[in-house]
Amino acid sequence: MSKEFLFRIVVAWLCVWLGMVPGRAQQESASQEADAFFIRRIYDEALTHCHAWDWLWHLSEDIGGRLAGSPQAAAAVAWTKQVMDTLGFDTVWLQPCMAPRWVRGHRDEVRVAHSALGAFDLDALSLGNAVGTGPDGVLAEVVEVFSLDEVDSLGEAVRDKIVFYNRPMNPRHLNTFHAYGEAVDQRVWGASRAARYGALGVVVRSMTTRLDDVPHTGSLRYEPGAPQIPALAISTRDAELLHDLLRKGPVTLYLHSEARILPPVRTYNVIGEIRGSKFPDEIILVGGHLDSWDVGGGAHDDGAGCVHAMAVIELLRKLNYRPGRTIRCVLFMNEENGLAGARAYWAASDSLGEFHMAAIESDRGGFTPRGFTADALPEVFHTKFRAATEWLPLLEPYGLTLEKGGSGADIRGLRKQGGLLFGLKPDPQRYFDYHHTAIDHIDAVNRRELELGAAAMTTLVYLLDKYGLPEGERPRDGARE
Repeated sequence: MSKEFLFRIVVAWLCVWLGMVPGRAQQESASQEADAFFIRRIYDEALTHCHAWDWLWHLSEDIGGRLAGSPQAAAAVAWTKQVMDTLGFDTVWLQPCMAPRWVRGHRDEVRVAHSALGAFDLDALSLGNAVGTGPDGVLAEVVEVFSLDEVDSLGEAVRDKIVFYNRPMNPRHLNTFHAYGEAVDQRVWGASRAARYGALGVVVRSMTTRLDDVPHTGSLRYEPGAPQIPALAISTRDAELLHDLLRKGPVTLYLHSEARILPPVRTYNVIGEIRGSKFPDEIILVGGHLDSWDVGGGAHDDGAGCVHAMAVIELLRKLNYRPGRTIRCVLFMNEENGLAGARAYWAASDSLGEFHMAAIESDRGGFTPRGFTADALPEVFHTKFRAATEWLPLLEPYGLTLEKGGSGADIRGLRKQGGLLFGLKPDPQRYFDYHHTAIDHIDAVNRRELELGAAAMTTLVYLLDKYGLPEGERPRDGARE
């Protein structure tokens, strides 16, 4: 605990002993002390008896990559529901949604055909939702670009070529998520932009600040009505190699991918709820997304978020805490390539007229928690966020902060209900070493860091449940975004 917080507690109790504190102040001081001790119990329990690590091991290593519509995703749904049935929820259920199904196939290939060096393969992965090359592959000369705008400026010069997007994530950003946000447009929209001008395919530098041999997949989007061309990512080290070769002269690439999109499939969100004893219509959601990319174990992205959310319920139950508000754990399906689960949840919640007083998403990995970012409608944000910052003396001893920022892809659609949305903010420096890769497995996760994340989530839920948030200006239905 911070020296300032300890000093406050000592002063408060001295004043009580000397009879100098009015009754209300005594009660507030005693309540703050009770909060501090309960939060300490949360951390003690999380660091000694939490099952988050064991759950993550099974998701990552026994079930593995869980792309929506896959047998592994179905196994994850069935297994997490079974686990949640044992955690003391009042109700556990499956919420159906129709998700796109994309399959990679067995062969992702980017091969350099070089006049001096001969032919050799680069480390590559097809991008999610991309079409394949067909059995003959694609063979063409490469054009290197560093932005979508540069493709526009080249125009017809990229016709019948393979466009190579090579803009790296900016290492000067201390927050790597900012660097990712600035660079990822070339992965998402690069294929469609190049296809406008007759390109045959694209190759994209992987989204990571690390220089290594690990390619990163991730989803792309095709513009409606535009030609669909194959797109693959290559590792950052191979991107540097290809860049150096192009400085010396023309380079030809051969691309091969068996990727294809199949008809949508029925899949499910997994939801568990403890009904509030005093304010059951005020919902506090905790969640992560159950799906992951197919090439790894989805340990950081987002198995960690799922077990964080499940651990919140486990820890509160072990501490015999009965919430006054409804606490709902939601494991969303299809965040990676469509958000079908999130959209189904938002629609169902809105149709029932529900009010999510708060929602907390964990989708930034299982690293050491540094705090939470918060978001809400402009007309309610200031009042609600200011109330939450009053808890900082209880959070700071554990290295946690509160700051304005995004929440999470799966909960952002709840913003229109007028509540306060949070995103768990772990240390960001290593997340993009593993994001969307074949090395996102349990051995990339530190057990203690994972458990600290579960404790941080549980602490915020406890404070939200005990104290609630100011009503603010709840948006009318017609005023919702």
